[in-house]
Amino acid sequence: MNKILRVFFALTIAFPLSGVVSAASTQTPVDGTESLHLDAFVSEVLAHNASLKALTHAVEAARERIAAAGALPDPSLSYAGAPDTAGGRRGFQDRVEISQVLPWPGKLDLQSEKASAAANASEQSLQDQRLQTIAAAKQLYAEWSYVHASLALKHQHRDLLQDVIQVAEARYSAGKALQQDVLQAQVEAASIDTEIMSHRRRISEVKALINALLNKAPDSPLAAPAALPLPTKIPGLPELQRSALDQHPELHRLRQNIAAAESQLGLAKKDYFPDFKFSGGYNSLWDDPDKRWWLGVTINIPFDISNKRDASKNAAKAELMRQQWALSDRESYLLAELAQARARLEEISGILAIYNDRLVPLARQSVNAALADYRSGKGRFLSLIDAQRKQLRTDDSRLRTQANYLRELSALERYTGNQLADFEHGKNFAGATPDNAPNQW
Repeated sequence: MNKILRVFFALTIAFPLSGVVSAASTQTPVDGTESLHLDAFVSEVLAHNASLKALTHAVEAARERIAAAGALPDPSLSYAGAPDTAGGRRGFQDRVEISQVLPWPGKLDLQSEKASAAANASEQSLQDQRLQTIAAAKQLYAEWSYVHASLALKHQHRDLLQDVIQVAEARYSAGKALQQDVLQAQVEAASIDTEIMSHRRRISEVKALINALLNKAPDSPLAAPAALPLPTKIPGLPELQRSALDQHPELHRLRQNIAAAESQLGLAKKDYFPDFKFSGGYNSLWDDPDKRWWLGVTINIPFDISNKRDASKNAAKAELMRQQWALSDRESYLLAELAQARARLEEISGILAIYNDRLVPLARQSVNAALADYRSGKGRFLSLIDAQRKQLRTDDSRLRTQANYLRELSALERYTGNQLADFEHGKNFAGATPDNAPNQW
């Protein structure tokens, strides 16, 4: 009896009131490296992610196209000769011409503005992808933290159950306990073993995903995670909405698409006016020397017999309307997604508070009560096992909720277009002071 009481006393103190099993305190880093911290991990992802590097070069390419779009067409040089004049009295007769096309005033500016808007849109696409990459990195880090902490938790429970099994077997051999006690403890230990196997598989999966985000081989070494950061105060919905409408790169990209469409419409309107081609040259075919040097100008006649210019202008108007409606639609859905993400984050915040204030303490008290009943001879061994199982589930669910908080926080930042650390706020976590703030993850 004394041995089993000592075992369950160890079980109850192994998990403090907070119910936290910190990955930093229970896991040794992989391959001897230091623990992986969230901020450092996000910075490393931003520095090495292949998708971001590809978009960075796409932005560079778009910027280089601006100069070409606003440049004059290349001048033309033509040469022609009269072969039958070779060996004649006047020598070989030929003709040389150089010409330069000058578009109608304003066309080149509009072409440059269109290319500039396209480059700006490309830049905003890069910033939007950056937000998505940060969100993906934080979500994977949350999962990386959870599977490590949960695995440590299950190992601790499994080790304690092995001690319980030995005690139960000894008491059963002495005729002081039922065989059911032994079997129930063995079943519980085997169940935890299956969960440990699943967590090990999940660690390999998440590791491969994280390495893909880092542009590394799937089996590259990866440090165990440090403790998750503290929850933060959530700004009000109006403040988040203003940030999204003012700063979200996806909306800026759509606005640049509108600017490009406006430039295209301006070009379609300019197409009703002619372009000019100035030319000059020397023609030795003329007998009169005064006629050999010449200058000229050519214009195209912008007749619209086939209505191609009207069609181009109408198409440009339709494209402009499409881009404007696309912006309006995305603004509406972005604000809706933002409101939903904030509501989910508030829900998880409330659930975390329930775990901290009620569920974790109650689960521990339940184990203590079951232990006291078993000590006095009033309780059953199965009740003690069941209370321990519920404590394990409660601790694990709390770990999952903590990870979900970071996941939902990253989603909220993704829709806001800004990191919540950039918002001005005073106290931690829904106004909590440092004395009553939630425990460190």
